Amino acid sequence: MRVLVIGSGGREHALCRSLALDPEVTEVHCAPGNAGIAAVAAVHPVVPTDPGQVAALAGRLAADLVVVGPEAPLVAGVADAVRAAGVPCFGPSADAALIEGSKAFAKEIMTAAGVPTAGARVCTTPEQARAALEEFGAPYVVKDDGLAAGKGVVVTSDLGAALAHAAACERVVIEEYLDGPEVSLFALCDGTTAVPLQAAQDFKRALDGDQGPNTGGMGAYTPLPWAPEGLTEQVMAEIVLPTVQELARRGTPYTGVLYAGLALTGGGPKVIEFNARFGDPEAQVVLDRLETPLAGLLHACATGALSAHPAPYHRDGAAVTVVIAAENYPGPPVTGDVIEGLDHVTKDSYVIHAGTAADPEGRVISTGGRVLSVVGTGPTLESARAAAYDAVSHVRLRGSHHRSDIAAQAVASDR
Repeated sequence: MRVLVIGSGGREHALCRSLALDPEVTEVHCAPGNAGIAAVAAVHPVVPTDPGQVAALAGRLAADLVVVGPEAPLVAGVADAVRAAGVPCFGPSADAALIEGSKAFAKEIMTAAGVPTAGARVCTTPEQARAALEEFGAPYVVKDDGLAAGKGVVVTSDLGAALAHAAACERVVIEEYLDGPEVSLFALCDGTTAVPLQAAQDFKRALDGDQGPNTGGMGAYTPLPWAPEGLTEQVMAEIVLPTVQELARRGTPYTGVLYAGLALTGGGPKVIEFNARFGDPEAQVVLDRLETPLAGLLHACATGALSAHPAPYHRDGAAVTVVIAAENYPGPPVTGDVIEGLDHVTKDSYVIHAGTAADPEGRVISTGGRVLSVVGTGPTLESARAAAYDAVSHVRLRGSHHRSDIAAQAVASDR
C-alpha cells in the first residue's frame, strides 16, 4: 500500500513512523514534511491547504490512501478533493471538519445530539461577551470560534484578560468552566461506525504546575492508571457515537479521527472540545502503544469498512512524550537555531520532529514553536517517563524550554 500523509508537524511524523513500520505499507510519502519525516518518508513540496495540489500529488503517486493530518487542510476541503479524485482519504469533509473549525458549530451538534458539555454563549460584540462572562463567572473560558492552531483558548480568572481576548476575535464562544482532570480520546470513524484508541492526557499550559499561557500541548502520556473503570465505553456511548450519528443525520458523515477533549467532572465526562484530527502531542504516545497495523485501520475508515475490521488493540507498557519548545513559545518563537543531541537514541526513546528543517549544510534547525517531541517508553509509566527525560537532557537548542512535570502526578499515584 502506498500512503501519502499531508502535514509537517509532530503528529505527521508520528503517523509516518507508524506507517513505515506497517508490513502492509510499501511506500510512505509526506507533503510537505520536515527534517525528521524525511528519514522515514519521501517528502514532496506542496501547499497542504491547497485541495488541487494535494489531489494532484495523490494522483501522481498512485496513492492507495491519503491521510490528512492537520485541521487547516481539512477545513479547506482537501479531503473532499482527494475523494473526488477517486483516492481513499482518511479525514473528514470540509463540512464535517467544522466540528473543529467552528466552536459554535460544535456546540450546535452537541446540543442536537444530547452530548454532555459546558454551557456556552456565542458572542460577537463586547457587550455580549461581558454579559456571558458575568453569567458564568470565573474562571473565565473564552474560545476563538475559528481555527487558532491550538492557542485560541484563554482560561483565566482575570476579567480584563478575558474581555481582551474576546475583543481580539471576530466571534467567540464563552463557556462555563469545567472542573476535573482532562482526558483525550481518539475515535476512528468511517461515517457510521466508530472505535476508540487508548486514552491519553496532555498538558496545555506552558509551565510546570499547569501555570502560564495555553499552548498547543507540552507533553502527554498513556495509559491513565487513575482513569475510572469503563470510561472509554461511557465516552463512546454518550459522546462519540451520538455525535457521529448526528453528523450522518445531517448528510455530513464523519470519516477520520474524532478527537474528544474531555473533563471528568463530578457529573461525569463532558466535552471541552472536539478536534477533527489526531491531537498533538497525544498522537505520539497513543500511536506508539497501538499494536494493530495502522494503515489497514485508516484504510477501513476511508472506505467505510470499519465494522468488518478487527478492533484496534494496544501493546502493554506506557509511553510519555515531552515537548521541547523554542524560545518565547507560545509567543512568536525564535527560529533558525541549530539543534544538537538528536543522535542520542536508545531502545526506550526516540525523537519526533515538529518544527524542524535541514539547512544548506545538512544541520537540523528549528522552524516553529513546538520544535521536537521526545518519546520515552517502558513497561511502566515511571520507566517511560525516566526514558523520556533522559533523552530530553541530551537535546540542545539555544533558548528552548520544556516542562519537567509531564506524567509526574500520574506516576506518583501509580506507585
